[in-house]
Amino acid sequence: MGSEMKSAPVLSTADDRILEEIDPVASRDPTIAVSDDELSITYDIERTLKEIRQARYKRIALQFPDDMLPDAPRVFQLLSRGLECEENSANDTQPSNQADASSANDSLAHAVSGLQVEETPSSAPARLTILADTSYGTCCVDEVAAEHVDADVVVHYGRSCLSPTARLPVIYVFTHKNLPLEPVVRAFQATYPDTTTKVILAADVTFADHVPTVYTRLVEEGYTNLYATEIVHEPSSSIPNRTVPESVQEAPETLSDWQLFHISDPPTALLMTLASRVAAIHIYPTNDLSNEDVKPLPASTAAVLRRRYGTLASLTTVPIWGILINTLSVKNYLHIVEHVKERIAEAGKKSYMFVVGKLNAAKVANFSEIGGWVVIGCWESSLVDSKDFWKPVITPFELELALKNDADRVWTGAWQSDFQAVLDAPAQEAKGEEDDPETSNGATMSEEDDMSEPESAPPEFDFRTGRYVSHSRPMRNPAPRASQVDGSSTSGPSAARALARRAKGDLAMIGGAVSPGAEFLRSQRTWKGLGSDFDIKYDEEDPEDSTLVKEGRKGIARGYTVGDTADKH
Repeated sequence: MGSEMKSAPVLSTADDRILEEIDPVASRDPTIAVSDDELSITYDIERTLKEIRQARYKRIALQFPDDMLPDAPRVFQLLSRGLECEENSANDTQPSNQADASSANDSLAHAVSGLQVEETPSSAPARLTILADTSYGTCCVDEVAAEHVDADVVVHYGRSCLSPTARLPVIYVFTHKNLPLEPVVRAFQATYPDTTTKVILAADVTFADHVPTVYTRLVEEGYTNLYATEIVHEPSSSIPNRTVPESVQEAPETLSDWQLFHISDPPTALLMTLASRVAAIHIYPTNDLSNEDVKPLPASTAAVLRRRYGTLASLTTVPIWGILINTLSVKNYLHIVEHVKERIAEAGKKSYMFVVGKLNAAKVANFSEIGGWVVIGCWESSLVDSKDFWKPVITPFELELALKNDADRVWTGAWQSDFQAVLDAPAQEAKGEEDDPETSNGATMSEEDDMSEPESAPPEFDFRTGRYVSHSRPMRNPAPRASQVDGSSTSGPSAARALARRAKGDLAMIGGAVSPGAEFLRSQRTWKGLGSDFDIKYDEEDPEDSTLVKEGRKGIARGYTVGDTADKH
């Protein structure tokens, strides 16, 4: 857990490791030659060209993950050739009777002689661009990089979280991977010997095209209660981005009657989401497809869920939160940012917002005043294992639990990854409160408690150390009276930029408002910028002496003199 670290992580590479060679990430052996036909099947070239032609896209951005970058130039060439063939065929299509066409053009020449028509965008040649380095996670569509090249569409290759985008249309190419059928059938039969067991067939998006084939083969073996999932763009579904049986659509709680057979390792966020929704999960590994005796592994998320709950329980007394924006493409991400800011403010805590691109431990370790981080990203990238981080990183759903009082915080084991469910929760709670008059009265009493004096609030203790915490909700404390220092005042145009210096024990304020970040800078940070290495102390007996103007050094770079002395320094 990140909070167990005794010191911040090293932010730079050690000198003895600078010249070490880093092994490249590759999905296959680069020495094995792959033909153009095989590459066309793997990257679905024909379907990609068809969708580009139908929509008449002219500026296409190709987004590849790191493990597929070795194939990017050849995919670029195959798409370019396909688009050039279409343009050439369109140019060769002319009227069969050239004489009639010439006479028709001559008759219209006089009518359009005064017009100047510019080349339409549809006649311009298509332009392809490879996006080699994504701004955030590889599972998300990088609309930021695509807009830098003024793209009309993004072709996303490989695994995808399928989160709805905000601005650009997307062509998803999950790629095609081979999967031997008979070993999967034998593994399924060994896992579910009863042919009447209710099982949902699912697979990672890169193997999703094999699900119908596996389903048909198992039905032939006598299985009667199977359901083959299909890919949909709906992360908030009962099974994220997958269809569910009709009975589950009518009653989502009946999903607990089904077991899940998943081909290939699913993301951790999917496992944690489904752990409390389905009866059991078995995973068919695809790391070594040459082995025909692969046994499905039962998935267990109990240990992971316990660690996540322990992490968020240790953050209940954190006074300063950091909001990490890990996406600029997922639809409605601005709504969840505002929602998180409001919830932190309602709890009497302070929040600061950061946009750092790809998340790593070194970046967030620079902000030591932040006690906990909440990530705003897609439903897959929001789940961060923060054991290497200076401070823990949690999701918006976990933040909702961390901000609750100890009496209201109940951990049921259910976990949600999509932040849309967090946005919809207040509306559902409000509807339930309207139906229950006792709840409405309780809400009124709670509001009255919030308006009471802070001294009447119950004491808060750190979950891990057991110590009393007096500054857990700094924004609920009344602001101390401002004191003028050196004739300065907290009112006026520069008040918002002025940091008032206060007596010992008072909180620092900026623009008349309490600023926990400024207080941390004043009281706990050891380095406060250039020039802070020198501790300047003024004579208390004669404070006006510090304002005297003194003559400094003068001369050239080879030697300086101070005042009238001839000694060079």
